[in-house]
Amino acid sequence: MRRICLTVPTNRECAATLTEVLAEAAYAEEHFDVEVHLVVLDSSADFAAHAQVLRGTERVWHLDEAAQGEFLQRVIRRSGVTRPGLMADLMLPQGLSYGACTNRAFCVAVALGCESVHRRDSDSYFQTHDGDRVFPVHAELLSLGKPAHMAVTTENKLDPALRDATVSMVGASFVGEMSVDLGDIRDHEAYGDLVSLWAAEDSSEQEREDLVRESFMGSEPFAGDWSVLTVVDPMRVDMHNISFHGLHERIPLPPATDTIGSDYFLIHVADKARLPGVLHNRHIVNFHTRERKSPAGFLAYQMRFVKFILSMHYFHFIYRRMTNAAPASIAGLVRESTWQNGEPNAAKLDRMERVYRRIGGKFSAVADQIVERRESLLTEARRDIDDYVQLIEAWGPLMDASRVTDVRHG
Repeated sequence: MRRICLTVPTNRECAATLTEVLAEAAYAEEHFDVEVHLVVLDSSADFAAHAQVLRGTERVWHLDEAAQGEFLQRVIRRSGVTRPGLMADLMLPQGLSYGACTNRAFCVAVALGCESVHRRDSDSYFQTHDGDRVFPVHAELLSLGKPAHMAVTTENKLDPALRDATVSMVGASFVGEMSVDLGDIRDHEAYGDLVSLWAAEDSSEQEREDLVRESFMGSEPFAGDWSVLTVVDPMRVDMHNISFHGLHERIPLPPATDTIGSDYFLIHVADKARLPGVLHNRHIVNFHTRERKSPAGFLAYQMRFVKFILSMHYFHFIYRRMTNAAPASIAGLVRESTWQNGEPNAAKLDRMERVYRRIGGKFSAVADQIVERRESLLTEARRDIDDYVQLIEAWGPLMDASRVTDVRHG
């Protein structure tokens, strides 16, 4: 029997989502020969309410930040890494980090003996088709971790030379609201100018237009199972509907704080290293929380988008040169990316300020923040990449230590 980890990192109230994921866990155990461990990494103020939802279910690991930190401290001590304080900060930082919370889930999953990690997000739920919920875990467990030639899909577009390699990733996209909260300006004439800023510097005009058209929009509602065995295009999957086998034990996610998109790195590794994967159509339903629509939530989210744009100066450099999933090779590329001239990023930040100013209204506050924080934003973007090198180089020892560390002490 396979042991798998279904995980939901959260910093918000999400009782309804947890109820959905409990049903997905039960479905997986009923239909597949698996033992599901549900890991809820809960940094919210609603821990007690979430505990009430989760109470009475076997193999649920509901950990608040104190419990996560205590587990990580034992892992870090056992790992023998040379900079334990830095590792603790990168694994459980003060600020919001989509990469760090998922890295913690990876460590917990390994500690529990789970061979795969299946991530869901707290601002999502499942589609319904013919009265049944459409659980992504169904498509994931048909193929994940198997030799590619044993994957169960409706189509096969994989290079035959890869038929014996392991299926390392299975994922899908979403329906519902945009994955990045820019819906308010979707019809504004400046929308394309803003979104196109995440393109590589040397992209053609056509490539920028294609990127704007495809970015953050999701996919089509479920109408029956479809899946394809292939090397998955990163633009076709989303991190709140993803599963990994093996890859997450070799490479961590960037631990950047207050930045969206930092948790998508492994999807690009799978692509550039030509690892077999499965793309399917059991898309989750994405929604925007009320907190994100509040004045403070709006501004915080837009500044995370700004940092995402700045991070791409480094990630485009890495993705264009990455050809394998070897940690040493990737760490070298990440380090090299910081040697680039910083002027293009500074110019891009200035363009962002002008675009937000042009949009006006509440978006003017974003422009004001860019002006006020200009130097610190550029410094933080560079420092995030420096930190990532350190974490990649420590990841092997952290994984080894996690394998022999109990999630709960005593």
